[in-house]
Amino acid sequence: MRTVLILGGTGEARRLAEALAGTGFRVISSLAGRVADPVLPPGEVRVGGFGGPAGLAGYVRATRVDVVVDATHPFAARISASAAAAGVPLLLLRRPGWTAGPGDVWHRVPTLDAAAAFIARSPFERVFLTTGRQGLAAFADLAARWFLVRSVDPVAPPHPPRLESLLDRGPFSVDGESALLRSYSIQLLVTKDSGGDMTAAKLTAARRLGLPVLMVDRPPVTPGVPVVASVEDAVTFLRTGDGGTGGG
Repeated sequence: MRTVLILGGTGEARRLAEALAGTGFRVISSLAGRVADPVLPPGEVRVGGFGGPAGLAGYVRATRVDVVVDATHPFAARISASAAAAGVPLLLLRRPGWTAGPGDVWHRVPTLDAAAAFIARSPFERVFLTTGRQGLAAFADLAARWFLVRSVDPVAPPHPPRLESLLDRGPFSVDGESALLRSYSIQLLVTKDSGGDMTAAKLTAARRLGLPVLMVDRPPVTPGVPVVASVEDAVTFLRTGDGGTGGG
């Protein structure tokens, strides 16, 4: 029985654990522990960080992991770098990013710091910030702007001084997002290119209302690491044995 370590915290990671359950794999799902009440996948679950690349590599050896599947959030760059150095084959499961369509007014920036710089020189005063509570420090100096922030758990400093926080978890509807944007008189939507359907309704709502979107690009993936875009492709990769011979 081969042991698969799924670095999770996403819907794809949970569905992969479900798909592999009872199929001849020992599945261990690892959650970072940043969400207070996560939805747990089936199988073995560990919660908390590894302590960097050396800690993850040590865990992989001690637990006799055969292959690591990095199914973390597309912006979880630190754990992805650790996974690439863990010393066993690695598969990257990443849902496709979002693509602008007709009627969209998108501005792309490479980082959260670049997003803050864009806002600072823009005319927009009321900003809906949906980049997660972990990155609020990048916007902490923008005292002249008002921010609406939505996250699963409460925000903590440092963050912008003029801020209203909404605690909510997707999926969200287009009608609900449209009503939210209107009720708070939002002028600019800021988001990461997370992809997926759970939080995509805000983009449709922005298009409907003619609002601009500031899109933060994903960090680059480690060269040479195989990448799949769906749970089904990840299962195929693991079942065919590529996960035991290939890698990063």
